Amino acid sequence: MSAATDRDVPVRARFAGKVAVVTGGGGGLGRAICSRFVGEGGKVAILDAHLPSAEREAQALPEGTALAFGVDVRDSAAITSAVESTVQTFDRIDVLIAAAGGSLGTPRDMHEISEADLDLVLDVNIKGTYHSAIATIPHMRKVGGGAIVTFSSIGGRTSSPVTGVPYATAKSGLLGLTRRLAREVGPDGIRVNAVAPGLFLTDRLQGMFDQMPQAEQNEVIDSIPLRRMPSVNECAAPVLFLASDDASYITGAVLDVNGGRFMAG
Repeated sequence: MSAATDRDVPVRARFAGKVAVVTGGGGGLGRAICSRFVGEGGKVAILDAHLPSAEREAQALPEGTALAFGVDVRDSAAITSAVESTVQTFDRIDVLIAAAGGSLGTPRDMHEISEADLDLVLDVNIKGTYHSAIATIPHMRKVGGGAIVTFSSIGGRTSSPVTGVPYATAKSGLLGLTRRLAREVGPDGIRVNAVAPGLFLTDRLQGMFDQMPQAEQNEVIDSIPLRRMPSVNECAAPVLFLASDDASYITGAVLDVNGGRFMAG
């Protein structure tokens, strides 16, 4: 895997004057997204279940461009409070990037999965995305439109050797949420699209990948036509494309970012 350069920013200013709410913004991928969004002229509200991570990211960005909130996305009231505070400070919300989610350390193999594991993964991924959208959409309507990017996964598009049934169920369900939400809010000028990354080895997934038998690791790499693991920025860039006016006539779509490991028909 090539080294992630999540502090590198492009020279374009696609997000000048715009404000994004980024859930899961304190994680590896979230950090890259926030850094690039600010680097292109925008401001961000970083929501993360681990407040110190959100605060570190906010402090690393230019002064006055980022807010940090400790928010469990399962808590709709906490999301609404953070969104309202963001509007009080930055006056608007244009973009929601709902990156909070994942397998959340739950087991892969079915005989090890508890009901609590199932509830956790479904609630954070699906309910968390729904709560975030419901909290931000009214503010997008006020500014005449906006963009929402949800996070599915290759594990929601096809079977994955890395993650379990709860994760696959949640990430598949997010595609239905994305399409239906796109239909609901399209007349308001709000676009809703999903990104479906392959295996990006953030800190959380690196440990899971390292514990896999070598044969299974080789299977993953061999199944990728590009024959390599990606950098974090190779996922952040497609996310920001969907969030930007470059994708102004794209809604209800899913963008596969997996090096060709899964190719939709």
